[in-house]
Amino acid sequence: MRCKKENFVEGEYFHIYNRTISPFKLFIDRDDYLWFLDKFTKTLKLYPATVFAFCLMPNHFHFLVRQDSDVAIYRNFNDSFSSYVRHYNFKYKRKGSLFEGALQHINIYQDSHFINLCKYIHYNPKKANLVSVLEDWEFSNYLEWIGKRKSMLFEDKILNDLFFCPEDYRDTILEYERFIQVEKFNRLLIDYFES
Repeated sequence: MRCKKENFVEGEYFHIYNRTISPFKLFIDRDDYLWFLDKFTKTLKLYPATVFAFCLMPNHFHFLVRQDSDVAIYRNFNDSFSSYVRHYNFKYKRKGSLFEGALQHINIYQDSHFINLCKYIHYNPKKANLVSVLEDWEFSNYLEWIGKRKSMLFEDKILNDLFFCPEDYRDTILEYERFIQVEKFNRLLIDYFES
């Protein structure tokens, strides 16, 4: 459920996401992903926020962020994606909106949701069969979580607070993957016996 304007206060955590109008892709080539990430990183200097998890997908995106100023966090995304859509429309010779609807945002209140949301966000490329190994998807901060890369779009304090070492986070992703596979198998069994 979208948050009300008064929910956007300093120190609050949000899951921010959106998807494109079908059949458009949000990012067509590697340069598109990099262009957006550069713009978003610059916007963070104007409207301070901490990025804990993110994943850019061909037709949608997810961010788990903390608002670090009195400026509403959605300003970062509105400014970044407005610039990106102008760039995209010029580059691909099109006009109009690229998104299905308004930016979506959910306030994250509980610590248990936090880590589950990180796993959900980071697992997206594998779930969508874009990669067979999460380390191969460069457009998320999963590589930062497992200690393979450094960037501005990651707060390592959270990793140190929640896990003994980066390999522990990788193990939680593997557990998450096994859980998903068991759930899929259980749904198949239920469908089989109900038919």
